[in-house]
Amino acid sequence: MTNLKRQYPEPYTYQEYEKLPEGVRLEIIDGVVYDMAPSPVVKHQVIVLKLATMFEKFFIGKPCKPFVAPLDVVLDDINVVEPDVFVVCDPEKITEKNIKGAPDLVIEVLSPSNIIKDRRTKKWLYEQHRVQEFIIISPMEESAERYWLVDGKYGVAELFNWDESFYSKLFPDLYFDLRVIFEKEHVVSEPDPAWLVQARLTYPDMP
Repeated sequence: MTNLKRQYPEPYTYQEYEKLPEGVRLEIIDGVVYDMAPSPVVKHQVIVLKLATMFEKFFIGKPCKPFVAPLDVVLDDINVVEPDVFVVCDPEKITEKNIKGAPDLVIEVLSPSNIIKDRRTKKWLYEQHRVQEFIIISPMEESAERYWLVDGKYGVAELFNWDESFYSKLFPDLYFDLRVIFEKEHVVSEPDPAWLVQARLTYPDMP
């Protein structure tokens, strides 16, 4: 995504953003403005829709609420983002116009134009604002990576291939079946190589 330094001098604030014409979509990270990418590719939107449907069913009757972009998440005056899918558990953060404060769970679905931004810049931002669980889903690699906040820091990412599944750490009953998410339910995965099978026998806790 383009850094629009000339058009939006730094540090750019949410108060200035609110004065823009309706329909202008920007993200502000540490006072720097990033233009939203062109319309996401079909695979990106299919995954977001699957996640949104899954989240809507899971959170019915629960106090936490799921949301999808486009919706502003105002972390502070110089940090405003639009996560693809996210969950907010504190009702006081939910206003009629936007979300004020950090979500509890954020999922970003990568596009070719936002890989570095999501994996580096937004990961840093979510860590700074104490988003407890951050999941990145890559349609290009057909994989997922999950970060969990411990003592204010994200540890090493847990990686999941398209033929694997995992549960949310924050919501232990929330199940991510990547075969379904990537629409590969009928694809037969290759068997694990012998060295990996042996390693798992030697180290049972190995993913």
